[in-house]
Amino acid sequence: MLFPKAGVPAINGLIPGKNFVEWAKIIGRPSWWPLLLLIPIVNIFIFAGMAVHLVRSFKKYRFVHSAGAVIYAPASFAWLAKNDKAIYDGPNFPKEKAYMDEVKELRANKDKTKLARVIEKSPYKKSFLREWVESIVFAVFAAAFIRMFLIEAFVIPTPSMEGSLMVGDFLFVSKASYGIRTPMTLAMIPLLHNRVPVVGTESYLKKPSLKYHRLPALENIERNKPIVFNWPVGDSVYITSRRSYTVGQVQRDKGFLSYDRELKSQVNNKNFVVRPIDKKDHYIKRCVAMPGDTIRIINRQVYINGQKGVNPEEMQFLNMITPPSNGVNANKLKEWGIGDTDSDRNPYAGNAFHITEQQKAKLESIGFTTQYYEPPIEPVKLFPHDPSITKGWTVDNYGPVWVPKAGTTVTLNMQNLSMFRRVISVYENKKLEVKGNQIYIDGVQTDEYTFEQDYYWAMGDNRHNSEDSRMWGFVPMDHIVGKPLFIWFSTRNARMSDGIRFDRMFKSADVN
Repeated sequence: MLFPKAGVPAINGLIPGKNFVEWAKIIGRPSWWPLLLLIPIVNIFIFAGMAVHLVRSFKKYRFVHSAGAVIYAPASFAWLAKNDKAIYDGPNFPKEKAYMDEVKELRANKDKTKLARVIEKSPYKKSFLREWVESIVFAVFAAAFIRMFLIEAFVIPTPSMEGSLMVGDFLFVSKASYGIRTPMTLAMIPLLHNRVPVVGTESYLKKPSLKYHRLPALENIERNKPIVFNWPVGDSVYITSRRSYTVGQVQRDKGFLSYDRELKSQVNNKNFVVRPIDKKDHYIKRCVAMPGDTIRIINRQVYINGQKGVNPEEMQFLNMITPPSNGVNANKLKEWGIGDTDSDRNPYAGNAFHITEQQKAKLESIGFTTQYYEPPIEPVKLFPHDPSITKGWTVDNYGPVWVPKAGTTVTLNMQNLSMFRRVISVYENKKLEVKGNQIYIDGVQTDEYTFEQDYYWAMGDNRHNSEDSRMWGFVPMDHIVGKPLFIWFSTRNARMSDGIRFDRMFKSADVN
């Protein structure tokens, strides 16, 4: 509808490819310029620039005109086509470029008089307020763009990865490494993940939304490397000032109600939040097992496919510690990093500390007695929360569990269904029903299932202080966010008042 006003046959607007070439000519760009629209991520900026230059080619120079073209170009173009006062004024890009070049030259020559005259007569002049507004909008857009597609900053809030990654470490995470995950939730407050501070409401609208899609990866996920992902079971959560709890988690463990008083009222009122995939809480853990692996833990040692797994150098376990009778130099413990942070000590046992094997050896070398904490048997709390499978399991003696792999078909029966129930019904969105002893998927009775995506097994390096796959199961590929790069800042106990850890700054987050 708009092309005829610029002297271009309307039919050219209906021919894919040619319409963008004509568009480029109308605004004064070369005919090859639309090829840049084929480059992912870059095309967003190219399209926005072409839209702005098009409305300006029809002498619409106000901020609202440019904003409208960027926010929703089709409506803006339709308005131009139907507006009798919108007259084509020739290609805008060369005119605006000539103006900017002249202004730059006059400023370089310090010709203030002529500069003021040129600016005053130009349709491209902007008020001081508009300059600031456009700068702020561009800065927010650029930051949101970088955060959404390329690199995002995260902070470690819990000790589940200590001593590899510490509470208060600030990380940069690459979202391109494992393939850029295109946005699913579209309407959101820029630069916020899922909550509005102070107000305490969600920072996004669930609709409109797009289906999951991931661009080609720069590298593959590797076993024993840390990964950032959306909390798989975090789709239905109670949220308090302490933390988030899944609905199922609270149903299985009523102890949370006495631990967190806010939680009790929320449970009574059924005040839980339902979140889409990309708005679930972010977690960082180590990828211990890959798709198709079988994982088992025997006496704290992880086994993958029957072979001993690689243990992280800074892996921690809770130990009961008894000092020697002749006392000990407290500075020596601090030097070794024991009891140096809030998260080192177990709050439920005064002489229990989360320590590495190296720290354990050092303590024993100066007369300490150490003893591993023996975790309780918790068949209901541990994934898959089925006592017929998890009987006798603890976080130190767990499994075996097979990790689903895309394209692999498994036999389903009433004995193993709980292991894959959430994968089938939630992560792969199938209608799963059980009638008597028969299993139905999407209305069809079956005794097998073929997985549609890869899954991973994630565990924290602080093995006795980590909620991970042992509690909630598999991490789907569509939940993977990115690869941790490096620590760019670090504060002790996540508080500036406790000091800055300068020795951790610019340290790689890709720790073993």
